[in-house]
Amino acid sequence: MSAVLITGGASGIGRATAVALAETGQAVALWDLNREGMAETAALCHELGVACSFSVVDVANSAQRVEALNAAVDVHGGIHGLVHAAGVTGPEPITTFTPENWDFVISINLTAAAALTYEVAPHLKLSEGGSIVYLSSVLGWFGHEWLPAYCTSKAGLLGLTRASSHELAKVGVRVNAVCPGYIETPMTEPLLAIPGLENNVVGTTPLGRLGQPRDIADVIVFLLSDKARFVTGASLVVDGGLTSISAI
Repeated sequence: MSAVLITGGASGIGRATAVALAETGQAVALWDLNREGMAETAALCHELGVACSFSVVDVANSAQRVEALNAAVDVHGGIHGLVHAAGVTGPEPITTFTPENWDFVISINLTAAAALTYEVAPHLKLSEGGSIVYLSSVLGWFGHEWLPAYCTSKAGLLGLTRASSHELAKVGVRVNAVCPGYIETPMTEPLLAIPGLENNVVGTTPLGRLGQPRDIADVIVFLLSDKARFVTGASLVVDGGLTSISAI
């Protein structure tokens, strides 16, 4: 049985997606730098009776990606889906720009997504109906003064979604992006700790709450599934209605 490869599988949206897929009986292969977190995610999947492997991988490292991909294929017999949930924020206003921080954010959030698509596509083609989901963000549509590299990387994923979906449609592989709003994850915890920010976000979100990782995971599972068989090249905003009112 083939598996869905999930980067950033140790916590947050990556973990929630792994569990949601396991609930549908799908095996998962996790990549992250956090071995302990991946082990916890794997235990949750095993409790649901599905196979779950994990590898410590820096997604910006080509050699590590190739080695881990080959290992996942050996363990699971193939890969039928890819979820690129790994990401970093790298807060640094453009007035304090450093090439090191910029390259770090872009390499993990955007360049790794393109490289992974190239590397995984042959395996998805063999699955006869493979699917890719990138984790973009509402900040791919709107700017934030603290996060120019992050905003750029997430906007880049929207372009990558559209461009790669054209090419991979020829071999039956769909490519889509999900654009979460404010979701309670380890990544957003420092941001939401800023005094008054959480109350402001909740107060301007029509559904009146912060998002949870499972809110995004369920959408990802849909996009990976045959229920979304005619959906490709799309970028789906999942933010409780926040950006239907104004920029964030």
